[in-house]
Order: sequence, then structure tokens, then C-alpha cells
Amino acid sequence: MSRFAAPSGARQSGGRDIAQLIATARALRRKPVGRAASRGVVVGAVAVLLAGAGTSAVAAPGDPVVSGATVNSGHDVIVGITHNVVFPVTVTGSDDSGLSFADVDLKGPHGGFYTTDAFCETATACTTVFTANAHPAPGSDDPVDLANANAGTWSVDALVDANDGGSVFAPGVGSFSLKRAARLTVNASPEPVAKGSRITVTGKLVQANWDTYRYAGYAGRAVKLQFRPKGSSTYTTVATVKTRTTGALRTTVKAVRDGYWRWNFPGTATTGPAKAAGDYVDVRP
Repeated sequence: MSRFAAPSGARQSGGRDIAQLIATARALRRKPVGRAASRGVVVGAVAVLLAGAGTSAVAAPGDPVVSGATVNSGHDVIVGITHNVVFPVTVTGSDDSGLSFADVDLKGPHGGFYTTDAFCETATACTTVFTANAHPAPGSDDPVDLANANAGTWSVDALVDANDGGSVFAPGVGSFSLKRAARLTVNASPEPVAKGSRITVTGKLVQANWDTYRYAGYAGRAVKLQFRPKGSSTYTTVATVKTRTTGALRTTVKAVRDGYWRWNFPGTATTGPAKAAGDYVDVRP
């Protein structure tokens, strides 16, 4: 199960001290304006309404409206086993008084969960920053956020406040893919080789194992063998090969002209894509 991500840290807005902003925001939430008398009241009311109606967002007239959420600028979040991955989540919406603050929760398979909050940078957008990791932290009792079972499609919930004290909760306002990183190697031999002779192209596909903090062979996956002629910038698929139980790849092809050989893995719903660097083969007449 993923752990709670640390908040994105103290932020400044409009040149005022962060402590003053927090105090002001809390005071606004306590005012009985619209539906949002307090954050607890909003969450409780939404829970009851969702149970009966199944709506994706609950807002009274005059409350802010949440229109969507963009995670990592629309790209998959791909995590390995050595470095933290930092990515933004921007919640967009509108209110007559402007948006002021957002709590954002990310929820994934098998109890995956992150949460953080931030003051809104504009009247219509609130960007929070999350940090995911799948590697042990030295000396920590809680060393890792992610397990293999957490990979897949995640959803975004947002609780957004307006400057006039109104609030709205928007569950499932966005989604994204959180994936395990993959790596590929390649070797084409012999080199140089006589024109018309066959060369053997080998390699290995591995994926990040978030449970063991290692990369391990990825078996039974279709990987494309691609060729780029010398002087060209375009790779063309020559064959498709499935990885063996260890993630190993092997095939033979005819050498026709000088160029670069590589393996290309498109990725899956839970594992990111990977491309090997091209291995150059000199073809002699």
C-alpha cells in the first residue's frame, strides 16, 4: 500500500506570509457561506450524497466548479527503484470570487494513496506537487511508497475552496497511469559482417520490481526489433520477438547495409516503454 506523500511544502502567495494565508483560509472555511460551513461539513455532506446519487461532484449554486485535473502534464508517471519521481497535478475550475485552495488525493489499485494540498496560483488553477518513490530510504522505518500491486490506473479527487468561503468536492475528476519503469539492452554481432550474411541480435528486457527494489526480467512480452540505416533518422520494424522467462531476446537477421539495430518495447498498462540505444553494424561488401 502506498504511503501518504509529504505535503508539497510551504508556499508563498501574493507576497504574504504563509502562516497568515493558512489562518485566513481556515477562517474562511469556518464561515457558513453557501454549502461550505467547514471542510468537515463538506466532506460529510458529499459522502452522504454520493452514497445516494452517485454524482461525480456536488456543488450548490454559487459554489466553485471543478472542471478537470491534469497529472504530469498529461504523461504517464513512471517510477524506477533508485530515484524519487516528482510530478505536478493541476486542478482547474472556476468561481466568481476565484479559487483559493485545493486538497488533492490520488487513489490507485490495492489501496495506493497520496495526498497533498496547495494554494491556487491563479483564480482558475491549483497546482499541487507529489513525490513517488519505490526505493528504500536509509534509516527509515517506512522506507517505500509503492508496491508492484499499486501499478495501473489512478484517480484524482479534489476538494477546492474559493476566496468567498465556498467549497466543492469533486471525486474522480481526473485519472492517470502510474507505471513501473522498464529497461532494454541490445547487442548485434558479428561486427563487421559481410553483406548478405546473418547477424544475431540479442538483448534483455527488465522492469522495476517495487517489492524487491531491483530490476528483474520481464517474460512473455512482445518487443520490436528495429533498424535505422546509416545516414537516416528513422527506425523501421524488422521483426517482433517475445521475451523468454528471463526477459532475454534473441533473433537472427540478414545484414544488407550499414546501420543501427535496437529493441523497442511499447509498454503495458502497468509498465512503461523502453528503447535500447542503437548498436551499429558495419556491413562490408
